[in-house]
Amino acid sequence: MEPKKAKIIVASTLFDADDHSHRRYNPLLDEWVLVAPHRMKRPWKGQVEPPFDFSAIPKHDPQNGLCPGVTRSSGEKTPEYTSTYVFENDFPSLADDLPQPSKDQANLNELMKLSGISGECRVMCFHPHTNMTLPLMDEKSIGEVIDTWSEQLKDLGKRFLWVQIFENKGAAMGCSNPHPHCQIWASNHLPNIAYKKDKTQKEYFVKHGKQMLLDYASMEIKEDKRVVLQNDDWIVVVPWWALWPFETMILPKKRHILRLTDLTTMERDSLATIMKKLLIRYDNLFETSFPYSMGWHGAPTGTTQDDDVQHWQLHAIYYPPLLRSASVKKFMVGYEMHAEGQRDLTAEQATKRLKDLSEDHYFVKKQTTSKVGKNEEGDENDAEEGEDENDDYYDDVDEEEEEEGDDDEDADEGDYDEEEEGEEEEEDEGDYDDEEEEENTM
Repeated sequence: MEPKKAKIIVASTLFDADDHSHRRYNPLLDEWVLVAPHRMKRPWKGQVEPPFDFSAIPKHDPQNGLCPGVTRSSGEKTPEYTSTYVFENDFPSLADDLPQPSKDQANLNELMKLSGISGECRVMCFHPHTNMTLPLMDEKSIGEVIDTWSEQLKDLGKRFLWVQIFENKGAAMGCSNPHPHCQIWASNHLPNIAYKKDKTQKEYFVKHGKQMLLDYASMEIKEDKRVVLQNDDWIVVVPWWALWPFETMILPKKRHILRLTDLTTMERDSLATIMKKLLIRYDNLFETSFPYSMGWHGAPTGTTQDDDVQHWQLHAIYYPPLLRSASVKKFMVGYEMHAEGQRDLTAEQATKRLKDLSEDHYFVKKQTTSKVGKNEEGDENDAEEGEDENDDYYDDVDEEEEEEGDDDEDADEGDYDEEEEGEEEEEDEGDYDDEEEEENTM
Protein backbone atom coordinates (compact mmCIF):
# COMPACT_ATOMS: atom_id res chain seq x y z
CA MET A 1 0.00 0.00 0.00
CA GLU A 2 1.46 3.30 -1.07
CA PRO A 3 1.70 6.00 1.59
CA LYS A 4 -0.62 8.97 1.18
CA LYS A 5 0.96 12.04 -0.29
CA ALA A 6 1.05 15.10 1.95
CA LYS A 7 -1.30 17.89 0.97
CA ILE A 8 0.37 21.03 -0.29
CA ILE A 9 -1.44 24.07 1.08
CA VAL A 10 -1.07 27.18 -1.06
CA ALA A 11 -1.62 30.50 0.67
CA SER A 12 -4.65 32.21 -0.81
CA THR A 13 -3.58 35.67 0.29
CA LEU A 14 -0.35 37.60 0.51
CA PHE A 15 1.32 38.14 3.85
CA ASP A 16 -0.18 40.99 5.89
CA ALA A 17 1.77 41.98 9.02
CA ASP A 18 -1.38 43.52 10.52
CA ASP A 19 -3.18 40.19 10.47
CA HIS A 20 -0.70 37.34 10.09
CA SER A 21 1.64 35.96 12.73
CA HIS A 22 5.32 36.73 12.34
CA ARG A 23 8.48 37.33 14.38
CA ARG A 24 10.38 40.58 14.88
CA TYR A 25 13.99 40.93 15.98
CA ASN A 26 15.07 43.00 18.98
CA PRO A 27 18.69 44.08 18.31
CA LEU A 28 19.07 45.57 21.81
CA LEU A 29 18.46 42.25 23.55
CA ASP A 30 19.46 39.96 20.65
CA GLU A 31 16.18 38.06 20.77
CA TRP A 32 13.00 37.57 18.78
CA VAL A 33 9.37 38.45 19.58
CA LEU A 34 6.37 36.56 18.21
CA VAL A 35 3.64 38.90 16.90
CA ALA A 36 0.15 37.39 16.59
CA PRO A 37 -2.27 40.28 15.86
CA HIS A 38 -5.26 38.05 15.07
CA ARG A 39 -5.35 36.95 18.72
CA MET A 40 -7.00 40.26 19.62
CA LYS A 41 -10.18 38.78 18.11
CA ARG A 42 -10.42 35.96 20.66
CA PRO A 43 -12.95 36.24 23.53
CA TRP A 44 -11.66 36.94 27.03
CA LYS A 45 -13.03 35.19 30.10
CA GLY A 46 -9.98 35.50 32.35
CA GLN A 47 -8.90 37.80 35.15
CA VAL A 48 -9.99 41.42 35.13
CA GLU A 49 -8.47 44.27 37.12
CA PRO A 50 -10.59 46.37 39.51
CA PRO A 51 -11.58 49.84 38.27
CA PHE A 52 -9.44 52.80 39.33
CA ASP A 53 -11.00 55.89 40.88
CA PHE A 54 -8.78 58.98 41.09
CA SER A 55 -11.14 60.68 43.52
CA ALA A 56 -10.83 57.74 45.96
CA ILE A 57 -7.15 58.52 46.58
CA PRO A 58 -6.69 61.15 49.32
CA LYS A 59 -4.26 64.01 49.04
CA HIS A 60 -2.66 63.01 52.34
CA ASP A 61 -2.90 59.63 54.04
CA PRO A 62 -1.66 59.60 57.67
CA GLN A 63 -1.17 55.82 57.39
CA ASN A 64 1.07 56.03 54.32
CA GLY A 65 4.78 56.15 55.14
CA LEU A 66 5.61 58.04 51.92
CA CYS A 67 3.46 61.02 52.89
CA PRO A 68 5.13 64.04 54.53
CA GLY A 69 5.19 63.89 58.31
CA VAL A 70 4.26 60.19 58.57
CA THR A 71 6.38 57.69 60.51
CA ARG A 72 7.33 54.67 58.41
CA SER A 73 7.28 51.08 59.71
CA SER A 74 11.06 51.31 60.25
CA GLY A 75 10.47 54.02 62.86
CA GLU A 76 11.92 56.74 60.62
CA LYS A 77 9.73 59.80 60.11
CA THR A 78 9.30 61.16 56.60
CA PRO A 79 10.00 64.92 56.69
CA GLU A 80 7.57 67.59 55.55
CA TYR A 81 8.90 67.72 51.99
CA THR A 82 7.39 70.00 49.33
CA SER A 83 8.93 68.73 46.09
CA THR A 84 10.86 65.49 45.55
CA TYR A 85 12.21 63.48 48.46
CA VAL A 86 14.79 60.66 48.48
CA PHE A 87 15.65 58.24 51.29
CA GLU A 88 17.38 54.89 51.69
CA ASN A 89 15.00 51.96 51.30
CA ASP A 90 14.00 50.63 54.71
CA PHE A 91 14.12 47.04 53.40
CA PRO A 92 16.80 47.07 50.67
CA SER A 93 17.69 44.19 48.36
CA LEU A 94 21.20 45.62 47.99
CA ALA A 95 23.51 47.06 50.62
CA ASP A 96 27.08 48.35 50.65
CA ASP A 97 28.17 46.49 53.79
CA LEU A 98 27.16 42.90 53.05
CA PRO A 99 29.53 40.01 53.88
CA GLN A 100 31.25 38.67 50.77
CA PRO A 101 31.68 34.95 49.99
CA SER A 102 35.08 33.31 50.01
CA LYS A 103 36.57 31.94 46.78
CA ASP A 104 35.54 28.41 47.74
CA GLN A 105 32.00 29.53 48.54
CA ALA A 106 31.70 31.42 45.24
CA ASN A 107 32.88 28.60 42.99
CA LEU A 108 31.34 25.36 44.20
CA ASN A 109 31.66 23.77 40.76
CA GLU A 110 31.14 24.51 37.09
CA LEU A 111 27.34 24.41 37.38
CA MET A 112 26.91 26.03 40.79
CA LYS A 113 28.35 29.49 41.20
CA LEU A 114 27.46 32.50 43.27
CA SER A 115 28.79 36.00 43.52
CA GLY A 116 28.83 38.54 46.29
CA ILE A 117 27.19 41.90 45.71
CA SER A 118 27.28 45.42 47.06
CA GLY A 119 24.94 48.25 46.30
CA GLU A 120 22.37 50.66 47.62
CA CYS A 121 18.59 51.01 47.26
CA ARG A 122 16.78 54.32 47.51
CA VAL A 123 13.17 55.42 47.26
CA MET A 124 12.29 58.70 45.56
CA CYS A 125 8.94 60.43 46.05
CA PHE A 126 7.84 62.58 43.11
CA HIS A 127 5.38 64.82 44.96
CA PRO A 128 4.08 65.36 48.51
CA HIS A 129 0.47 64.58 47.50
CA THR A 130 -0.65 60.96 47.24
CA ASN A 131 -3.31 61.72 44.62
CA MET A 132 -0.77 63.20 42.20
CA THR A 133 0.76 61.20 39.34
CA LEU A 134 3.28 62.30 36.72
CA PRO A 135 0.69 62.96 33.98
CA LEU A 136 -1.23 65.21 36.39
CA MET A 137 1.85 67.16 37.49
CA ASP A 138 2.89 70.36 35.71
CA GLU A 139 6.00 70.37 33.56
CA LYS A 140 7.99 72.33 36.14
CA SER A 141 7.39 69.59 38.73
CA ILE A 142 8.27 66.87 36.22
CA GLY A 143 11.46 68.80 35.49
CA GLU A 144 12.29 68.66 39.20
CA VAL A 145 11.81 64.88 39.08
CA ILE A 146 14.27 64.65 36.16
CA ASP A 147 16.74 66.88 38.03
CA THR A 148 16.54 64.61 41.08
CA TRP A 149 17.09 61.55 38.90
CA SER A 150 20.23 63.19 37.55
CA GLU A 151 21.46 64.12 41.02
CA GLN A 152 20.95 60.58 42.28
CA LEU A 153 22.68 59.12 39.24
CA LYS A 154 25.64 61.43 39.76
CA ASP A 155 25.88 60.62 43.48
CA LEU A 156 25.48 56.84 43.28
CA GLY A 157 27.43 56.64 40.02
CA LYS A 158 30.59 57.71 41.84
CA ARG A 159 30.61 54.40 43.74
CA PHE A 160 28.69 51.90 41.64
CA LEU A 161 28.95 50.46 38.14
CA TRP A 162 25.22 50.51 37.43
CA VAL A 163 22.43 52.80 38.66
CA GLN A 164 18.93 51.63 37.77
CA ILE A 165 16.13 54.18 38.00
CA PHE A 166 12.70 52.56 37.67
CA GLU A 167 9.06 53.27 38.45
CA ASN A 168 6.41 50.61 38.98
CA LYS A 169 3.03 52.34 38.72
CA GLY A 170 -0.27 50.73 39.62
CA ALA A 171 -1.39 47.58 41.37
CA ALA A 172 -1.40 45.71 38.05
CA MET A 173 2.40 46.07 38.06
CA GLY A 174 2.74 44.97 41.69
CA CYS A 175 2.89 48.43 43.27
CA SER A 176 1.09 48.33 46.62
CA ASN A 177 1.59 52.01 47.48
CA PRO A 178 -0.38 54.65 45.50
CA HIS A 179 1.91 57.52 46.49
CA PRO A 180 3.85 58.76 43.41
CA HIS A 181 7.35 57.33 43.73
CA CYS A 182 10.10 55.38 42.03
CA GLN A 183 13.12 53.40 43.12
CA ILE A 184 16.83 53.72 42.47
CA TRP A 185 19.00 50.62 42.83
CA ALA A 186 22.77 50.92 42.46
CA SER A 187 25.06 47.88 42.16
CA ASN A 188 28.68 46.94 41.64
CA HIS A 189 27.71 44.66 38.74
CA LEU A 190 25.90 44.99 35.42
CA PRO A 191 22.45 43.37 35.74
CA ASN A 192 21.47 40.94 32.98
CA ILE A 193 19.52 43.41 30.81
CA ALA A 194 22.22 46.08 31.08
CA TYR A 195 24.85 43.46 30.23
CA LYS A 196 22.99 42.43 27.08
CA LYS A 197 22.46 46.04 25.97
CA ASP A 198 26.10 46.86 26.58
CA LYS A 199 27.16 43.90 24.43
CA THR A 200 24.78 44.51 21.51
CA GLN A 201 25.36 48.26 21.32
CA LYS A 202 29.13 47.75 21.42
CA GLU A 203 29.02 45.17 18.64
CA TYR A 204 26.95 47.53 16.47
CA PHE A 205 29.30 50.45 17.19
CA VAL A 206 32.38 48.41 16.29
CA LYS A 207 30.74 47.29 13.02
CA HIS A 208 29.22 50.61 11.91
CA GLY A 209 31.10 53.30 13.82
CA LYS A 210 27.78 54.79 14.98
CA GLN A 211 25.41 54.36 17.93
CA MET A 212 22.69 51.78 17.33
CA LEU A 213 19.93 53.84 18.91
CA LEU A 214 20.87 57.03 17.06
CA ASP A 215 20.59 55.13 13.79
CA TYR A 216 17.33 53.57 14.98
CA ALA A 217 15.85 56.98 15.88
CA SER A 218 16.70 58.27 12.40
CA MET A 219 15.06 55.23 10.78
CA GLU A 220 11.88 55.64 12.82
CA ILE A 221 11.62 59.35 12.04
CA LYS A 222 12.10 58.67 8.32
CA GLU A 223 9.57 55.83 8.21
CA ASP A 224 7.10 57.56 10.58
CA LYS A 225 4.99 54.48 11.26
CA ARG A 226 5.74 53.98 14.94
CA VAL A 227 6.46 57.53 16.17
CA VAL A 228 3.90 58.52 18.80
CA LEU A 229 5.38 61.92 19.71
CA GLN A 230 8.39 64.05 18.90
CA ASN A 231 9.81 67.48 19.64
CA ASP A 232 13.15 69.18 18.93
CA ASP A 233 15.11 66.89 21.26
CA TRP A 234 13.17 63.65 21.80
CA ILE A 235 11.02 61.05 20.09
CA VAL A 236 8.61 58.52 21.56
CA VAL A 237 8.19 55.33 19.56
CA VAL A 238 6.48 52.01 19.93
CA PRO A 239 9.59 49.97 19.11
CA TRP A 240 9.56 47.72 16.05
CA TRP A 241 10.32 44.84 18.45
CA ALA A 242 7.91 45.89 21.23
CA LEU A 243 6.78 43.02 23.47
CA TRP A 244 4.23 44.62 25.81
CA PRO A 245 0.94 45.80 24.21
CA PHE A 246 1.54 49.56 24.38
CA GLU A 247 5.27 49.54 25.09
CA THR A 248 7.10 52.77 24.24
CA MET A 249 10.66 54.02 24.17
CA ILE A 250 11.86 57.61 24.71
CA LEU A 251 14.98 58.37 22.69
CA PRO A 252 17.15 61.44 22.06
CA LYS A 253 16.19 62.61 18.60
CA LYS A 254 19.51 63.70 17.16
CA ARG A 255 22.23 64.03 19.81
CA HIS A 256 24.46 61.38 21.33
CA ILE A 257 23.71 61.39 25.08
CA LEU A 258 25.33 58.88 27.44
CA ARG A 259 23.39 59.55 30.64
CA LEU A 260 20.69 61.72 32.25
CA THR A 261 23.47 63.76 33.84
CA ASP A 262 24.50 64.94 30.35
CA LEU A 263 21.22 66.70 29.55
CA THR A 264 21.18 70.42 28.84
CA THR A 265 18.54 72.58 30.52
CA MET A 266 16.63 72.74 27.23
CA GLU A 267 16.75 68.95 26.84
CA ARG A 268 15.56 68.50 30.41
CA ASP A 269 12.60 70.82 29.80
CA SER A 270 11.64 69.21 26.50
CA LEU A 271 11.90 65.77 28.13
CA ALA A 272 9.45 66.89 30.83
CA THR A 273 7.08 68.07 28.10
CA ILE A 274 7.14 64.87 26.06
CA MET A 275 6.89 62.67 29.17
CA LYS A 276 3.74 64.48 30.27
CA LYS A 277 2.18 64.18 26.80
CA LEU A 278 2.96 60.47 26.62
CA LEU A 279 1.64 59.69 30.09
CA ILE A 280 -1.58 61.66 29.47
CA ARG A 281 -2.11 59.56 26.35
CA TYR A 282 -1.54 56.42 28.40
CA ASP A 283 -4.19 57.47 30.94
CA ASN A 284 -6.60 58.49 28.19
CA LEU A 285 -6.29 55.18 26.33
CA PHE A 286 -8.60 53.31 28.71
CA GLU A 287 -9.53 56.27 30.95
CA THR A 288 -7.67 54.98 33.98
CA SER A 289 -4.46 55.67 35.87
CA PHE A 290 -2.42 53.64 33.39
CA PRO A 291 -0.10 51.09 35.06
CA TYR A 292 3.41 50.50 33.76
CA SER A 293 6.98 49.69 34.67
CA MET A 294 9.41 52.34 33.45
CA GLY A 295 13.20 52.32 33.54
CA TRP A 296 16.10 54.49 32.37
CA HIS A 297 19.11 52.91 30.69
CA GLY A 298 22.31 54.83 30.07
CA ALA A 299 26.03 54.20 30.03
CA PRO A 300 27.57 52.38 33.03
CA THR A 301 29.08 54.54 35.76
CA GLY A 302 31.60 53.97 38.57
CA THR A 303 35.16 53.83 37.32
CA THR A 304 33.96 53.45 33.73
CA GLN A 305 35.68 55.87 31.36
CA ASP A 306 33.39 57.65 28.89
CA ASP A 307 35.73 56.74 26.02
CA ASP A 308 34.96 53.08 26.71
CA VAL A 309 31.16 53.45 26.51
CA GLN A 310 30.65 55.65 23.46
CA HIS A 311 28.44 52.90 22.03
CA TRP A 312 25.74 53.66 24.63
CA GLN A 313 22.75 55.92 24.00
CA LEU A 314 20.40 57.07 26.77
CA HIS A 315 16.83 55.78 26.55
CA ALA A 316 13.77 55.07 28.69
CA ILE A 317 11.42 52.11 28.30
CA TYR A 318 7.77 51.90 29.39
CA TYR A 319 6.23 48.44 29.80
CA PRO A 320 2.44 48.77 30.35
CA PRO A 321 0.46 45.55 30.92
CA LEU A 322 -3.05 46.64 29.82
CA LEU A 323 -4.16 45.05 26.56
CA ARG A 324 -7.87 45.36 25.75
CA SER A 325 -9.28 47.69 28.41
CA ALA A 326 -8.64 49.16 31.84
CA SER A 327 -9.54 45.78 33.32
CA VAL A 328 -7.79 43.27 31.01
CA LYS A 329 -4.01 43.00 31.10
CA LYS A 330 -1.44 40.99 29.22
CA PHE A 331 -0.03 37.94 31.02
CA MET A 332 3.51 36.80 30.24
CA VAL A 333 2.96 33.10 30.87
CA GLY A 334 3.03 29.78 29.04
CA TYR A 335 4.74 30.24 25.67
CA GLU A 336 6.19 33.59 26.77
CA MET A 337 7.87 31.99 29.77
CA HIS A 338 8.96 28.75 28.15
CA ALA A 339 9.71 29.72 24.55
CA GLU A 340 9.76 33.40 23.52
CA GLY A 341 7.87 36.64 24.05
CA GLN A 342 4.57 37.10 22.20
CA ARG A 343 2.40 40.18 21.62
CA ASP A 344 -1.20 40.44 20.44
CA LEU A 345 -1.18 43.55 18.25
CA THR A 346 1.43 45.08 16.00
CA ALA A 347 3.61 48.02 17.00
CA GLU A 348 1.97 50.03 14.21
CA GLN A 349 -1.54 49.33 15.51
CA ALA A 350 -0.50 50.36 19.04
CA THR A 351 1.10 53.54 17.68
CA LYS A 352 -2.08 54.58 15.88
CA ARG A 353 -4.15 54.03 19.01
CA LEU A 354 -1.82 56.23 21.07
CA LYS A 355 -1.38 58.96 18.43
CA ASP A 356 -5.12 59.42 18.02
CA LEU A 357 -5.65 60.24 21.70
CA SER A 358 -6.19 63.71 23.17
CA GLU A 359 -3.44 65.59 25.00
CA ASP A 360 -6.01 66.78 27.56
CA HIS A 361 -6.23 64.45 30.54
CA TYR A 362 -9.65 62.78 30.71
CA PHE A 363 -9.99 63.14 34.48
CA VAL A 364 -9.12 66.83 34.47
CA LYS A 365 -11.65 67.39 31.67
CA LYS A 366 -14.32 65.58 33.67
CA GLN A 367 -13.57 67.68 36.72
CA THR A 368 -13.71 70.88 34.68
CA THR A 369 -16.98 69.87 33.00
CA SER A 370 -18.49 68.94 36.35
CA LYS A 371 -17.41 72.25 37.84
CA VAL A 372 -18.84 74.29 34.98
CA GLY A 373 -22.10 72.35 35.10
CA LYS A 374 -22.56 72.98 38.79
CA ASN A 375 -21.85 76.68 38.39
CA GLU A 376 -24.39 76.94 35.56
CA GLU A 377 -27.03 75.31 37.71
CA GLY A 378 -26.30 77.82 40.41
CA ASP A 379 -26.32 75.16 43.07
CA GLU A 380 -23.89 76.69 45.56
CA ASN A 381 -24.11 73.80 47.99
CA ASP A 382 -23.12 71.24 45.35
CA ALA A 383 -20.24 73.45 44.21
CA GLU A 384 -18.93 73.77 47.75
CA GLU A 385 -19.19 70.00 48.21
CA GLY A 386 -17.15 69.39 45.06
CA GLU A 387 -14.41 71.74 46.22
CA ASP A 388 -13.56 69.47 49.14
CA GLU A 389 -12.13 66.82 46.81
CA ASN A 390 -12.41 67.38 43.09
CA ASP A 391 -11.85 71.12 42.72
CA ASP A 392 -8.94 71.03 45.16
CA TYR A 393 -7.50 68.11 43.21
CA TYR A 394 -7.90 69.92 39.91
CA ASP A 395 -6.21 73.05 41.29
CA ASP A 396 -3.18 70.93 42.19
CA VAL A 397 -3.08 69.49 38.69
CA ASP A 398 -3.26 72.74 36.75
CA GLU A 399 -1.53 75.59 38.54
CA GLU A 400 -2.68 78.05 35.89
CA GLU A 401 -6.25 77.78 37.16
CA GLU A 402 -7.41 80.58 39.44
CA GLU A 403 -6.94 79.68 43.12
CA GLU A 404 -10.17 78.55 44.77
CA GLY A 405 -8.82 78.93 48.30
CA ASP A 406 -7.81 76.33 50.84
CA ASP A 407 -10.08 73.32 50.95
CA ASP A 408 -10.60 70.72 53.59
CA GLU A 409 -7.62 68.50 52.74
CA ASP A 410 -8.17 66.13 55.59
CA ALA A 411 -11.80 65.26 54.87
CA ASP A 412 -10.89 61.88 53.45
CA GLU A 413 -7.71 61.15 55.42
CA GLY A 414 -7.54 57.59 56.59
CA ASP A 415 -10.22 56.41 54.14
CA TYR A 416 -7.66 54.70 51.92
CA ASP A 417 -6.38 51.41 53.30
CA GLU A 418 -3.37 50.14 51.47
CA GLU A 419 -3.82 46.70 49.94
CA GLU A 420 -1.79 44.14 51.83
CA GLU A 421 0.48 42.01 49.67
CA GLY A 422 1.03 39.31 52.27
CA GLU A 423 4.67 40.15 52.97
CA GLU A 424 5.46 41.46 56.41
CA GLU A 425 7.97 44.00 55.16
CA GLU A 426 5.31 45.59 52.96
CA GLU A 427 3.41 47.20 55.80
CA ASP A 428 2.74 50.92 55.31
CA GLU A 429 5.03 51.64 52.39
CA GLY A 430 4.80 48.26 50.69
CA ASP A 431 8.52 47.53 51.11
CA TYR A 432 8.93 49.86 48.12
CA ASP A 433 10.02 46.73 46.24
CA ASP A 434 6.86 46.69 44.08
CA GLU A 435 7.28 42.93 43.82
CA GLU A 436 10.39 43.30 41.65
CA GLU A 437 11.66 40.23 39.86
CA GLU A 438 14.81 38.84 41.43
CA GLU A 439 17.93 40.16 39.70
CA ASN A 440 20.69 37.71 38.83
CA THR A 441 24.26 38.84 39.10
CA MET A 442 26.63 38.49 36.19
